Amino acid sequence: MKRITADIRRLIRNRRIFSSPYVPLSSDKFHEECGVFGVFGHPEAANLTYLGLHALQHRGQEGAGICSSDRRQIYIEKSMGLVADIFSEKRLKRLPGDIAIGHNRYSTAGTSSLKNVQPLTVNYSLGSLAIAHNGNLVNALELRDQLEEKGAIFQSTSDSEVIVHLIAASREGGLYERLIDTMKSISGAFSLLLMSENELIAVRDPYGFRPLSIGKRNGAYVVASETCAFDLIGARYVRDVEPGEIVIINRNGLTSFKTLPSLRHAACIFEFIYFARPDSNIFGNQNVNAVRKELGRILARENPVEADLVIPVPDSGVPAALGYAEESGIPFDFGLIRNHYVGRTFIEPRQSIRHFGVKIKLNPVRHLLEGKRVVVVDDSIVRGTTSKKIVKMIREQGGAKEVHMRISSPPTIGPCFYGIDTPSRKELIASTHLTEEIRKYITSDTLSYLSIEGLLKVVENPEQYCSACFDDKYPVFTPQERVEQIELF
Repeated sequence: MKRITADIRRLIRNRRIFSSPYVPLSSDKFHEECGVFGVFGHPEAANLTYLGLHALQHRGQEGAGICSSDRRQIYIEKSMGLVADIFSEKRLKRLPGDIAIGHNRYSTAGTSSLKNVQPLTVNYSLGSLAIAHNGNLVNALELRDQLEEKGAIFQSTSDSEVIVHLIAASREGGLYERLIDTMKSISGAFSLLLMSENELIAVRDPYGFRPLSIGKRNGAYVVASETCAFDLIGARYVRDVEPGEIVIINRNGLTSFKTLPSLRHAACIFEFIYFARPDSNIFGNQNVNAVRKELGRILARENPVEADLVIPVPDSGVPAALGYAEESGIPFDFGLIRNHYVGRTFIEPRQSIRHFGVKIKLNPVRHLLEGKRVVVVDDSIVRGTTSKKIVKMIREQGGAKEVHMRISSPPTIGPCFYGIDTPSRKELIASTHLTEEIRKYITSDTLSYLSIEGLLKVVENPEQYCSACFDDKYPVFTPQERVEQIELF
Protein backbone atom coordinates (compact mmCIF):
# COMPACT_ATOMS: atom_id res chain seq x y z
CA MET A 1 0.00 0.00 0.00
CA LYS A 2 2.86 2.37 0.83
CA ARG A 3 4.39 1.72 -2.60
CA ILE A 4 1.11 2.46 -4.40
CA THR A 5 0.63 5.68 -2.43
CA ALA A 6 4.18 6.80 -3.23
CA ASP A 7 3.69 6.05 -6.91
CA ILE A 8 0.46 8.01 -7.05
CA ARG A 9 2.08 10.90 -5.20
CA ARG A 10 4.90 10.93 -7.76
CA LEU A 11 2.37 10.82 -10.54
CA ILE A 12 0.37 13.70 -9.10
CA ARG A 13 3.55 15.72 -8.68
CA ASN A 14 4.79 15.16 -12.20
CA ARG A 15 1.86 14.40 -14.48
CA ARG A 16 -1.11 16.28 -15.85
CA ILE A 17 -3.78 15.93 -13.21
CA PHE A 18 -3.66 19.45 -11.85
CA SER A 19 -6.52 21.82 -12.53
CA SER A 20 -5.40 24.64 -14.79
CA PRO A 21 -6.96 28.09 -14.53
CA TYR A 22 -6.21 28.57 -18.21
CA VAL A 23 -7.19 25.41 -20.07
CA PRO A 24 -9.56 23.14 -18.14
CA LEU A 25 -8.79 19.45 -18.26
CA SER A 26 -12.40 18.78 -19.18
CA SER A 27 -11.90 20.59 -22.49
CA ASP A 28 -12.85 18.16 -25.26
CA LYS A 29 -9.83 18.87 -27.43
CA PHE A 30 -6.18 17.98 -27.57
CA HIS A 31 -3.95 20.67 -26.12
CA GLU A 32 -0.85 22.12 -27.67
CA GLU A 33 2.59 21.21 -26.35
CA CYS A 34 5.02 24.15 -26.28
CA GLY A 35 6.79 26.51 -28.64
CA VAL A 36 10.46 27.53 -28.64
CA PHE A 37 12.24 30.35 -30.45
CA GLY A 38 15.86 31.53 -30.42
CA VAL A 39 18.05 34.21 -31.98
CA PHE A 40 21.82 34.56 -32.26
CA GLY A 41 23.67 37.59 -33.56
CA HIS A 42 20.96 40.25 -33.80
CA PRO A 43 21.02 43.50 -31.77
CA GLU A 44 17.27 43.23 -31.13
CA ALA A 45 17.32 39.55 -30.19
CA ALA A 46 14.72 39.86 -27.42
CA ASN A 47 12.33 41.85 -29.62
CA LEU A 48 12.60 39.27 -32.40
CA THR A 49 12.03 36.49 -29.88
CA TYR A 50 8.92 38.28 -28.63
CA LEU A 51 7.57 38.35 -32.19
CA GLY A 52 8.53 34.74 -32.75
CA LEU A 53 6.69 33.65 -29.60
CA HIS A 54 3.68 35.67 -30.71
CA ALA A 55 3.60 33.65 -33.94
CA LEU A 56 3.90 30.44 -31.90
CA GLN A 57 1.19 31.39 -29.40
CA HIS A 58 -1.03 28.53 -30.60
CA ARG A 59 1.45 26.02 -29.13
CA GLY A 60 0.93 27.19 -25.55
CA GLN A 61 -1.08 29.87 -23.77
CA GLU A 62 -0.39 29.32 -20.06
CA GLY A 63 2.81 31.31 -19.77
CA ALA A 64 5.82 32.61 -21.66
CA GLY A 65 9.38 33.68 -21.01
CA ILE A 66 12.43 35.16 -22.72
CA CYS A 67 16.10 34.97 -21.72
CA SER A 68 18.74 37.16 -23.34
CA SER A 69 22.52 37.54 -23.12
CA ASP A 70 24.81 40.50 -23.72
CA ARG A 71 27.82 38.11 -23.72
CA ARG A 72 28.43 38.95 -20.04
CA GLN A 73 25.35 37.66 -18.24
CA ILE A 74 21.91 36.16 -18.80
CA TYR A 75 18.73 38.16 -18.21
CA ILE A 76 15.22 36.70 -17.85
CA GLU A 77 11.63 37.90 -17.95
CA LYS A 78 8.70 35.49 -17.71
CA SER A 79 5.13 35.38 -16.47
CA MET A 80 1.80 33.61 -16.71
CA GLY A 81 -0.48 34.58 -19.57
CA LEU A 82 -0.24 35.42 -23.27
CA VAL A 83 2.87 36.81 -24.96
CA ALA A 84 1.36 40.19 -25.85
CA ASP A 85 0.11 40.67 -22.30
CA ILE A 86 3.42 39.73 -20.67
CA PHE A 87 6.02 41.63 -22.67
CA SER A 88 5.63 45.36 -22.56
CA GLU A 89 8.22 47.66 -24.10
CA LYS A 90 9.56 48.24 -20.59
CA ARG A 91 10.10 44.52 -19.96
CA LEU A 92 11.76 43.98 -23.32
CA LYS A 93 14.23 46.76 -22.54
CA ARG A 94 15.32 44.69 -19.56
CA LEU A 95 16.51 41.99 -21.99
CA PRO A 96 19.67 43.41 -23.64
CA GLY A 97 22.04 41.56 -25.93
CA ASP A 98 22.18 39.85 -29.31
CA ILE A 99 21.33 36.32 -28.09
CA ALA A 100 17.91 35.25 -26.82
CA ILE A 101 15.68 32.22 -26.39
CA GLY A 102 11.97 32.14 -25.62
CA HIS A 103 9.28 29.64 -24.71
CA ASN A 104 5.48 29.39 -24.79
CA ARG A 105 4.18 26.92 -22.25
CA TYR A 106 1.37 24.47 -22.09
CA SER A 107 1.86 22.13 -19.13
CA THR A 108 2.20 18.63 -20.57
CA ALA A 109 4.16 17.79 -17.41
CA GLY A 110 4.02 19.66 -14.13
CA THR A 111 1.62 22.16 -12.69
CA SER A 112 0.36 25.37 -14.22
CA SER A 113 2.35 27.92 -12.21
CA LEU A 114 5.05 30.53 -12.68
CA LYS A 115 7.81 28.29 -11.34
CA ASN A 116 7.26 25.97 -14.31
CA VAL A 117 7.27 28.72 -16.96
CA GLN A 118 10.38 28.50 -19.15
CA PRO A 119 13.12 29.22 -20.01
CA LEU A 120 14.63 27.69 -16.90
CA THR A 121 17.93 29.21 -15.80
CA VAL A 122 20.76 27.87 -13.66
CA ASN A 123 24.19 28.92 -12.44
CA TYR A 124 26.61 26.00 -12.31
CA SER A 125 30.35 25.30 -12.38
CA LEU A 126 30.76 26.36 -16.04
CA GLY A 127 28.73 29.58 -15.79
CA SER A 128 25.09 30.31 -16.56
CA LEU A 129 22.68 28.31 -18.69
CA ALA A 130 19.09 28.79 -19.88
CA ILE A 131 16.93 26.07 -21.41
CA ALA A 132 13.62 25.92 -23.31
CA HIS A 133 12.07 22.51 -23.98
CA ASN A 134 9.31 21.32 -26.30
CA GLY A 135 8.37 17.71 -25.65
CA ASN A 136 8.07 15.24 -22.82
CA LEU A 137 10.56 12.83 -21.25
CA VAL A 138 9.16 9.34 -20.70
CA ASN A 139 11.79 8.55 -18.04
CA ALA A 140 11.61 11.87 -16.16
CA LEU A 141 10.20 10.30 -12.99
CA GLU A 142 12.99 7.74 -12.73
CA LEU A 143 15.72 10.31 -13.45
CA ARG A 144 14.26 12.78 -10.98
CA ASP A 145 14.21 10.19 -8.22
CA GLN A 146 17.84 9.26 -8.95
CA LEU A 147 18.91 12.91 -8.87
CA GLU A 148 17.04 13.61 -5.63
CA GLU A 149 18.67 10.60 -4.01
CA LYS A 150 22.04 12.19 -4.87
CA GLY A 151 21.04 15.48 -3.25
CA ALA A 152 19.56 17.47 -6.15
CA ILE A 153 16.95 20.05 -5.13
CA PHE A 154 14.26 20.80 -7.70
CA GLN A 155 12.61 24.21 -7.93
CA SER A 156 9.80 23.17 -10.30
CA THR A 157 7.66 20.15 -11.16
CA SER A 158 8.58 20.34 -14.86
CA ASP A 159 10.39 17.41 -16.44
CA SER A 160 12.55 19.96 -18.27
CA GLU A 161 14.40 20.73 -15.03
CA VAL A 162 15.71 17.16 -15.06
CA ILE A 163 17.78 18.07 -18.13
CA VAL A 164 19.33 21.07 -16.35
CA HIS A 165 20.29 18.95 -13.33
CA LEU A 166 21.80 16.23 -15.51
CA ILE A 167 23.99 18.79 -17.30
CA ALA A 168 25.10 20.33 -14.01
CA ALA A 169 25.81 16.92 -12.44
CA SER A 170 27.70 15.46 -15.41
CA ARG A 171 31.36 14.67 -14.81
CA GLU A 172 32.32 15.50 -18.38
CA GLY A 173 34.54 18.52 -19.00
CA GLY A 174 32.85 21.13 -21.21
CA LEU A 175 29.24 22.05 -21.93
CA TYR A 176 29.11 20.10 -25.22
CA GLU A 177 30.43 16.96 -23.58
CA ARG A 178 28.00 17.34 -20.69
CA LEU A 179 25.15 17.88 -23.10
CA ILE A 180 26.01 14.73 -25.03
CA ASP A 181 26.26 12.83 -21.76
CA THR A 182 22.83 14.12 -20.74
CA MET A 183 21.23 13.23 -24.07
CA LYS A 184 22.31 9.63 -23.54
CA SER A 185 20.35 9.51 -20.27
CA ILE A 186 17.03 11.05 -21.26
CA SER A 187 14.38 9.29 -23.32
CA GLY A 188 11.34 10.65 -25.11
CA ALA A 189 10.63 13.81 -27.03
CA PHE A 190 12.82 16.88 -26.78
CA SER A 191 13.36 19.78 -29.10
CA LEU A 192 15.63 21.98 -27.00
CA LEU A 193 17.12 25.45 -27.11
CA LEU A 194 19.95 26.18 -24.69
CA MET A 195 21.75 29.47 -24.21
CA SER A 196 24.97 30.26 -22.40
CA GLU A 197 26.46 33.74 -22.14
CA ASN A 198 28.10 33.35 -25.57
CA GLU A 199 26.20 30.83 -27.68
CA LEU A 200 22.93 29.29 -28.75
CA ILE A 201 22.51 25.51 -28.90
CA ALA A 202 19.65 23.59 -30.57
CA VAL A 203 19.03 19.89 -29.94
CA ARG A 204 16.47 17.45 -31.31
CA ASP A 205 15.85 13.97 -29.97
CA PRO A 206 16.93 10.98 -32.10
CA TYR A 207 13.34 10.22 -33.11
CA GLY A 208 12.57 13.78 -34.17
CA PHE A 209 9.15 13.83 -32.49
CA ARG A 210 8.74 17.62 -32.41
CA PRO A 211 9.60 20.04 -35.24
CA LEU A 212 12.58 22.42 -34.98
CA SER A 213 13.83 24.59 -37.85
CA ILE A 214 16.80 26.87 -38.53
CA GLY A 215 16.49 30.17 -40.38
CA LYS A 216 18.53 33.30 -41.09
CA ARG A 217 17.76 37.01 -41.02
CA ASN A 218 20.38 39.50 -42.20
CA GLY A 219 23.24 37.33 -41.01
CA ALA A 220 21.59 36.41 -37.70
CA TYR A 221 20.54 32.82 -37.00
CA VAL A 222 17.05 32.01 -35.77
CA VAL A 223 15.63 28.70 -34.55
CA ALA A 224 11.93 27.98 -34.09
CA SER A 225 9.37 25.24 -33.54
CA GLU A 226 7.58 26.29 -36.73
CA THR A 227 8.45 28.33 -39.82
CA CYS A 228 5.44 30.65 -39.38
CA ALA A 229 7.61 32.39 -36.77
CA PHE A 230 10.24 33.08 -39.47
CA ASP A 231 7.66 34.70 -41.73
CA LEU A 232 6.69 37.29 -39.12
CA ILE A 233 10.26 38.55 -38.64
CA GLY A 234 11.33 38.28 -42.28
CA ALA A 235 13.69 35.32 -41.84
CA ARG A 236 14.24 32.67 -44.49
CA TYR A 237 14.09 28.97 -43.80
CA VAL A 238 17.44 27.19 -44.10
CA ARG A 239 16.81 23.64 -42.88
CA ASP A 240 15.47 21.51 -40.04
CA VAL A 241 17.52 20.50 -37.05
CA GLU A 242 17.90 16.82 -37.85
CA PRO A 243 16.82 14.08 -35.42
CA GLY A 244 19.70 13.34 -33.08
CA GLU A 245 21.56 16.53 -34.06
CA ILE A 246 23.20 19.10 -31.79
CA VAL A 247 23.63 22.51 -33.46
CA ILE A 248 25.98 25.02 -31.85
CA ILE A 249 25.80 28.67 -32.96
CA ASN A 250 28.44 31.11 -31.75
CA ARG A 251 30.85 33.76 -33.08
CA ASN A 252 32.48 31.07 -35.24
CA GLY A 253 29.22 30.35 -37.05
CA LEU A 254 27.16 27.17 -37.02
CA THR A 255 28.62 23.80 -36.05
CA SER A 256 26.69 20.54 -36.17
CA PHE A 257 27.16 17.17 -34.45
CA LYS A 258 25.11 14.02 -35.09
CA THR A 259 25.76 12.27 -31.80
CA LEU A 260 22.43 10.64 -30.98
CA PRO A 261 21.72 7.73 -33.32
CA SER A 262 18.30 6.02 -33.35
CA LEU A 263 16.80 2.92 -34.91
CA ARG A 264 14.09 4.98 -36.59
CA HIS A 265 12.62 8.46 -36.91
CA ALA A 266 9.17 9.08 -35.43
CA ALA A 267 7.92 12.60 -36.19
CA CYS A 268 4.52 13.29 -34.62
CA ILE A 269 1.91 13.00 -37.34
CA PHE A 270 -0.59 14.91 -35.20
CA GLU A 271 1.41 18.07 -35.87
CA PHE A 272 -0.02 17.91 -39.41
CA ILE A 273 -3.53 17.03 -38.28
CA TYR A 274 -4.01 19.69 -35.64
CA PHE A 275 -1.12 21.32 -33.78
CA ALA A 276 1.01 23.19 -36.30
CA ARG A 277 -0.27 26.39 -37.89
CA PRO A 278 -1.50 25.87 -41.49
CA ASP A 279 1.02 28.40 -42.84
CA SER A 280 3.98 26.51 -41.34
CA ASN A 281 6.27 24.08 -43.12
CA ILE A 282 7.48 21.26 -40.87
CA PHE A 283 9.29 17.90 -41.02
CA GLY A 284 11.27 18.40 -44.20
CA ASN A 285 9.56 21.64 -45.25
CA GLN A 286 6.13 20.09 -45.94
CA ASN A 287 3.32 22.64 -45.89
CA VAL A 288 0.75 21.96 -43.17
CA ASN A 289 -2.20 23.47 -45.07
CA ALA A 290 -1.47 21.37 -48.17
CA VAL A 291 -1.29 18.20 -46.09
CA ARG A 292 -4.59 18.95 -44.34
CA LYS A 293 -6.38 19.64 -47.62
CA GLU A 294 -5.11 16.33 -49.01
CA LEU A 295 -6.36 14.57 -45.88
CA GLY A 296 -9.80 15.98 -46.71
CA ARG A 297 -9.59 14.77 -50.30
CA ILE A 298 -8.71 11.24 -49.23
CA LEU A 299 -11.45 11.36 -46.59
CA ALA A 300 -13.97 12.19 -49.35
CA ARG A 301 -12.75 9.31 -51.50
CA GLU A 302 -12.88 6.84 -48.62
CA ASN A 303 -16.17 8.05 -47.11
CA PRO A 304 -18.49 9.62 -49.71
CA VAL A 305 -22.04 10.68 -48.86
CA GLU A 306 -24.88 12.40 -50.71
CA ALA A 307 -25.14 15.89 -49.29
CA ASP A 308 -25.86 19.52 -50.13
CA LEU A 309 -23.14 21.33 -48.18
CA VAL A 310 -19.71 20.78 -46.62
CA ILE A 311 -18.88 22.86 -43.54
CA PRO A 312 -15.84 22.82 -41.25
CA VAL A 313 -15.63 22.95 -37.49
CA PRO A 314 -13.55 26.13 -37.30
CA ASP A 315 -10.72 26.70 -37.31
CA SER A 316 -8.89 23.37 -37.32
CA GLY A 317 -11.29 21.64 -39.71
CA VAL A 318 -11.16 24.27 -42.47
CA PRO A 319 -8.36 22.91 -44.75
CA ALA A 320 -9.68 19.33 -44.61
CA ALA A 321 -13.24 20.52 -45.30
CA LEU A 322 -12.00 22.44 -48.35
CA GLY A 323 -10.27 19.29 -49.58
CA TYR A 324 -13.40 17.21 -48.95
CA ALA A 325 -15.55 19.70 -50.88
CA GLU A 326 -13.12 19.89 -53.81
CA GLU A 327 -12.89 16.11 -54.11
CA SER A 328 -16.61 15.40 -53.64
CA GLY A 329 -17.92 18.31 -55.68
CA ILE A 330 -20.23 19.32 -52.83
CA PRO A 331 -20.33 23.10 -52.18
CA PHE A 332 -18.28 24.45 -49.27
CA ASP A 333 -19.33 27.20 -46.91
CA PHE A 334 -18.84 28.40 -43.35
CA GLY A 335 -21.95 27.06 -41.67
CA LEU A 336 -20.45 27.50 -38.21
CA ILE A 337 -19.06 30.89 -37.22
CA ARG A 338 -16.44 31.02 -34.49
CA ASN A 339 -16.22 33.84 -31.98
CA HIS A 340 -12.48 34.58 -31.88
CA TYR A 341 -12.76 36.84 -28.85
CA VAL A 342 -13.82 34.29 -26.26
CA GLY A 343 -11.57 34.57 -23.21
CA ARG A 344 -10.33 31.71 -21.11
CA THR A 345 -13.09 32.26 -18.59
CA PHE A 346 -16.52 33.75 -18.87
CA ILE A 347 -19.50 34.28 -16.58
CA GLU A 348 -22.40 32.00 -17.45
CA PRO A 349 -25.92 33.42 -17.21
CA ARG A 350 -27.82 32.61 -14.04
CA GLN A 351 -30.57 30.97 -16.08
CA SER A 352 -29.12 27.84 -17.65
CA ILE A 353 -28.69 27.87 -21.42
CA ARG A 354 -28.32 24.49 -23.13
CA HIS A 355 -24.82 23.85 -24.51
CA PHE A 356 -23.77 27.35 -23.45
CA GLY A 357 -20.03 26.53 -23.54
CA VAL A 358 -20.16 25.57 -27.22
CA LYS A 359 -22.63 28.29 -28.17
CA ILE A 360 -20.38 31.06 -26.88
CA LYS A 361 -17.63 29.80 -29.23
CA LEU A 362 -19.65 28.64 -32.26
CA ASN A 363 -22.88 29.75 -33.87
CA PRO A 364 -24.64 28.02 -36.80
CA VAL A 365 -25.74 30.01 -39.86
CA ARG A 366 -29.36 28.95 -40.27
CA HIS A 367 -29.64 30.66 -43.64
CA LEU A 368 -27.08 28.16 -45.02
CA LEU A 369 -28.04 25.05 -43.08
CA GLU A 370 -31.84 24.98 -42.97
CA GLY A 371 -33.26 21.95 -44.75
CA LYS A 372 -29.83 20.87 -46.00
CA ARG A 373 -27.96 17.58 -45.85
CA VAL A 374 -24.74 18.76 -44.22
CA VAL A 375 -21.25 17.19 -44.06
CA VAL A 376 -19.39 18.44 -40.98
CA VAL A 377 -15.59 18.02 -41.15
CA ASP A 378 -13.41 18.11 -38.03
CA ASP A 379 -9.84 17.04 -37.35
CA SER A 380 -10.50 14.64 -34.46
CA ILE A 381 -12.87 13.40 -31.79
CA VAL A 382 -11.51 13.11 -28.26
CA ARG A 383 -14.24 12.45 -25.69
CA GLY A 384 -17.10 13.11 -28.11
CA THR A 385 -18.91 15.60 -25.89
CA THR A 386 -18.20 18.63 -28.07
CA SER A 387 -19.03 16.78 -31.29
CA LYS A 388 -22.37 15.79 -29.77
CA LYS A 389 -23.19 19.39 -28.91
CA ILE A 390 -22.14 20.62 -32.37
CA VAL A 391 -24.32 18.04 -34.15
CA LYS A 392 -27.34 18.96 -32.03
CA MET A 393 -26.70 22.67 -32.58
CA ILE A 394 -26.53 22.25 -36.36
CA ARG A 395 -29.72 20.21 -36.34
CA GLU A 396 -31.77 22.17 -33.79
CA GLN A 397 -30.52 25.75 -34.23
CA GLY A 398 -29.38 25.49 -37.82
CA GLY A 399 -32.32 23.45 -39.05
CA ALA A 400 -30.24 20.91 -40.99
CA LYS A 401 -32.16 17.92 -42.35
CA GLU A 402 -29.19 15.52 -42.07
CA VAL A 403 -25.81 15.80 -40.33
CA HIS A 404 -22.92 13.62 -41.55
CA MET A 405 -19.76 13.79 -39.43
CA ARG A 406 -16.41 13.25 -41.17
CA ILE A 407 -13.11 13.17 -39.25
CA SER A 408 -9.82 13.85 -41.07
CA SER A 409 -7.81 11.50 -38.84
CA PRO A 410 -8.24 7.90 -37.67
CA PRO A 411 -9.93 7.09 -34.34
CA THR A 412 -7.72 8.21 -31.44
CA ILE A 413 -7.30 5.14 -29.22
CA GLY A 414 -4.14 5.83 -27.21
CA PRO A 415 -2.63 8.62 -25.08
CA CYS A 416 0.54 10.44 -26.08
CA PHE A 417 3.67 10.32 -23.90
CA TYR A 418 5.74 12.64 -26.08
CA GLY A 419 4.49 16.14 -25.40
CA ILE A 420 0.79 16.30 -26.29
CA ASP A 421 -1.70 16.59 -23.47
CA THR A 422 -4.05 13.80 -24.52
CA PRO A 423 -6.49 12.39 -21.97
CA SER A 424 -5.97 8.94 -20.50
CA ARG A 425 -7.04 5.97 -22.59
CA LYS A 426 -10.30 5.50 -20.72
CA GLU A 427 -11.34 9.07 -21.63
CA LEU A 428 -10.74 8.58 -25.36
CA ILE A 429 -14.12 7.53 -26.69
CA ALA A 430 -12.68 5.60 -29.66
CA SER A 431 -10.59 3.40 -27.36
CA THR A 432 -13.69 1.81 -25.84
CA HIS A 433 -16.40 2.31 -28.47
CA LEU A 434 -16.94 1.22 -32.07
CA THR A 435 -17.58 3.88 -34.71
CA GLU A 436 -21.28 3.08 -34.81
CA GLU A 437 -21.51 3.45 -31.04
CA ILE A 438 -19.80 6.84 -31.26
CA ARG A 439 -22.18 7.87 -34.04
CA LYS A 440 -25.17 7.07 -31.84
CA TYR A 441 -23.62 9.01 -28.96
CA ILE A 442 -22.98 12.18 -30.98
CA THR A 443 -26.39 11.70 -32.74
CA SER A 444 -25.12 12.25 -36.31
CA ASP A 445 -26.77 10.47 -39.26
CA THR A 446 -23.43 8.98 -40.27
CA LEU A 447 -19.88 9.09 -38.90
CA SER A 448 -16.68 8.17 -40.72
CA TYR A 449 -12.98 8.53 -39.93
CA LEU A 450 -9.98 8.70 -42.22
CA SER A 451 -8.13 5.38 -42.36
CA ILE A 452 -4.57 5.05 -41.09
CA GLU A 453 -3.57 4.01 -44.61
CA GLY A 454 -5.15 7.18 -45.98
CA LEU A 455 -3.38 9.29 -43.38
CA LEU A 456 0.04 7.86 -44.16
CA LYS A 457 -0.43 8.37 -47.91
CA VAL A 458 -0.22 12.12 -47.45
CA VAL A 459 3.18 12.51 -45.79
CA GLU A 460 6.61 11.91 -47.28
CA ASN A 461 8.42 8.84 -45.90
CA PRO A 462 5.45 7.60 -43.82
CA GLU A 463 7.61 5.03 -42.04
CA GLN A 464 9.36 7.94 -40.30
CA TYR A 465 6.26 9.09 -38.40
CA CYS A 466 4.78 8.24 -35.00
CA SER A 467 1.08 7.34 -35.18
CA ALA A 468 0.88 5.62 -31.78
CA CYS A 469 -2.28 7.51 -30.79
CA PHE A 470 -4.01 5.73 -33.69
CA ASP A 471 -2.34 2.31 -33.75
CA ASP A 472 -0.82 1.81 -30.25
CA LYS A 473 2.66 1.30 -31.77
CA TYR A 474 4.81 3.41 -29.44
CA PRO A 475 8.32 4.04 -30.79
CA VAL A 476 9.93 4.70 -27.40
CA PHE A 477 9.59 2.14 -24.64
CA THR A 478 7.43 3.41 -21.82
CA PRO A 479 7.82 1.53 -18.52
CA GLN A 480 4.66 -0.46 -17.84
CA GLU A 481 4.43 0.95 -14.33
CA ARG A 482 4.22 4.46 -15.78
CA VAL A 483 1.52 3.44 -18.24
CA GLU A 484 -0.49 1.85 -15.45
CA GLN A 485 -0.11 4.98 -13.33
CA ILE A 486 -1.37 7.21 -16.09
CA GLU A 487 -4.25 4.83 -16.78
CA LEU A 488 -5.42 5.25 -13.16
CA PHE A 489 -6.65 8.72 -14.03
